[in-house]
Amino acid sequence: MNLSNNQLTVLPDSIAGLEHLQELNIAFNLLVYLPDSIGLLLNLKILNASGNKLKALPNSISHCKSLVELDVSYNELTFLPTNIGYELVHLQKLSVHLNKLRSLPTSVCEMVSLRYLDAHFNELRGLPHAIGRLTNLEVVDLSSNFSDLTELPLSFGELTNLRDLDLSNNQIHALPDTFGRLDNLVQLNLDQNPLIIPPMEIVQQGVEAVKEFMSKRWLDILLEEERKSMLESNEEQTQTGWLGHNASWLSNWLSGVSESVAGYLSAGKSYGDPVLDEQR
Repeated sequence: MNLSNNQLTVLPDSIAGLEHLQELNIAFNLLVYLPDSIGLLLNLKILNASGNKLKALPNSISHCKSLVELDVSYNELTFLPTNIGYELVHLQKLSVHLNKLRSLPTSVCEMVSLRYLDAHFNELRGLPHAIGRLTNLEVVDLSSNFSDLTELPLSFGELTNLRDLDLSNNQIHALPDTFGRLDNLVQLNLDQNPLIIPPMEIVQQGVEAVKEFMSKRWLDILLEEERKSMLESNEEQTQTGWLGHNASWLSNWLSGVSESVAGYLSAGKSYGDPVLDEQR
């Protein structure tokens, strides 16, 4: 159903009666909210609500379990429903760009089928730490979150199917140490970031140079951790050996003392006072 480019201000609750509806396009209207009844569209696969005046999405939208594509870009959203990701496990494309989002809910990390995520031009301050669970992601656009986006979580390196990544126009100083694990990455935009790691001369050489630099950095970190672990293990063994040596010495010393005391007492009986012996 295509209702785009009209002057709609309200979507009626009766929309829920279209129980077999698979595609709904309500883009570029004047909608301020979506009815809760939209969650009853259990067969809906594509929902385009971009270009409206939506300030929030109903919690019931997570009940649209058949959704494959959801476009709510170019609205006035400041947050997404907390539980939005728990049931949208078939969602492959999520477009939330050109809003005022400050964060993505942790439940987004449950959208395990997600391949495309566009969140550019928001106010994102970061990503959920479990973002690495979205291992099917191929395209991610986080550009133009400006002064708000300063870092990516360490789990970002687990997005091993990622091919296209746009991080331009942010305030990222360092890529996560795991970044070198993104073997399939072929497109990378890091323009307009105050990057220190990797240095700009590496960035200017292209995506392969960045991946190589970050891979070597990650390997160096792992080797250093292994070295520290071995040193700690050796120190523990040294301490254990010292304690064992001292315990053995103490045991021998105590044994020697016991023998000396026993000998002394025995000698005392052999060489007693003869007067007392006669009296006995």
